[in-house]
Amino acid sequence: MSGNDRRIRSVAIVGGGTAGWMTAAALAQALQRGTTITLVESDEIGTVGVGEATIPPIRIFNDTLGIDERQFVAETQGTFKLGIEFVDWARIGHRYFHPFGPHGRNFDIVPLHQHWLRARAEGEGASLDEHSMAWHLARTGRFAPPSPDQRSVLSTYDYAFHFDAGLYARFLRRYAEGKGVVRVEGKVRDVSLNGETGHVERVTLEDGRAIDADLFVDCSGFRGLLIEGALATGYEEWTHWLPCDRAVAVPSARAEPPIPYTRSTAREAGWQWRIPLQHRTGNGYVYCSAHLDDDAAAAALLDRLDAPALADPRHLRFVTGRRRLAWNRNVVAIGLSSGFLEPLESTSIHLIQAGISKLLALFPDRGFDPATIDEFNRVTSIETERIRDFLILHYKLTERTDAELWRYCAAMDVPDTLKLKLEHFRRHGRLVAREMDLFAPPSWLAVHIGQLNFPQGLDPLLDHRSVDARGWLAKLRAAMAAEAARVPTHAEFIERNCRAAA
Repeated sequence: MSGNDRRIRSVAIVGGGTAGWMTAAALAQALQRGTTITLVESDEIGTVGVGEATIPPIRIFNDTLGIDERQFVAETQGTFKLGIEFVDWARIGHRYFHPFGPHGRNFDIVPLHQHWLRARAEGEGASLDEHSMAWHLARTGRFAPPSPDQRSVLSTYDYAFHFDAGLYARFLRRYAEGKGVVRVEGKVRDVSLNGETGHVERVTLEDGRAIDADLFVDCSGFRGLLIEGALATGYEEWTHWLPCDRAVAVPSARAEPPIPYTRSTAREAGWQWRIPLQHRTGNGYVYCSAHLDDDAAAAALLDRLDAPALADPRHLRFVTGRRRLAWNRNVVAIGLSSGFLEPLESTSIHLIQAGISKLLALFPDRGFDPATIDEFNRVTSIETERIRDFLILHYKLTERTDAELWRYCAAMDVPDTLKLKLEHFRRHGRLVAREMDLFAPPSWLAVHIGQLNFPQGLDPLLDHRSVDARGWLAKLRAAMAAEAARVPTHAEFIERNCRAAA
């Protein structure tokens, strides 16, 4: 090793759980020589562990690690997810589906949804959902991976997973330790900073052991032990746009058959999630404490379960927003330590994955080039704001007036970046994409239309087209319904391929 070698020699990850072990696994796979990786966690400190629903990019993460999908699903008691059903969000009694994948496939230079909007204006009664293959499968409780045949409507959807986050962390721990990651049990008592650079030099545990590292990754959850506790980075709060600040979670007995989608039901003071796993169902109520107290929230959740509860409710408090810097000096915050966006669109685990991906794409040496850190923070900020705007859209586009929370959300001002998207859709039904949009135009379309935000006008190019759109759309719906009937049920697919051990 040369005298001017500046490679990162040691990484310390402070905190376990999903964030810590996803980070450890990915770094162990990427840093194949010259670096030691240590993860510090305490069995006495619980993990949040309510993020059991994911979005399709998790498959890329697992594939990058070389994880066998069927083994992973079995070992995490997992099920498959084709999207999210939203109930009572636009108005009570109304529901819609946010699918993974587009609505059909474009058959003209004008997007499919523009032709559907015109057909609807002319009296066509078919819903937008009926043009989604993921919806047809979800509605009938069926699942199989998409077809590789791009001519088939069975190639027009994507999928993700529901899984037990604690089992996923355990699964990744075995993977990471198999690649040399060293786990240290203990609580951090003290964090030492370098007097000249302000960098974190070491963490000292309660029993006196000291762990030094060149690079520290803060996976300590909401506490932000390093990024905030030691470096006082600061926090940007977004509760004026996303006012829910509490959650209560409880598992219930397994429901049969498990549905291949997440359900989000709007309630008086927030919304309730339902996530089916092989061995149980995950449930929670995300709510605004200004409109509902903790005991009432727990009682409301327990009263609305569709199977007996398996444990006492667990309460969580959070402040929606983000650290002013996700990377400060030699500390990178991953997961809840970097900020929190409520789990409405299952982005919590994705934001862990995105932070890891950016860290690897911009991996430092011991010089910690400020330009590298600035780019990490710039991209992280933009991506988080784009997700924030998509979540705000769900609250803003409501017609509900039955509760104070919904009246506030319908009337609230929104960020300029969201105003721009709303205005383009309101005028001509156009879906404007921006840099670092995690959710693509089909997702925005699903929420706009699902929450009854129909545009005032359509794409002017429509008036210059002579396509038989209504006929094409009818054939698309018929083909999707026919193909869905041939796919195995979700329960059958799991039983054949990835049933968990008893």
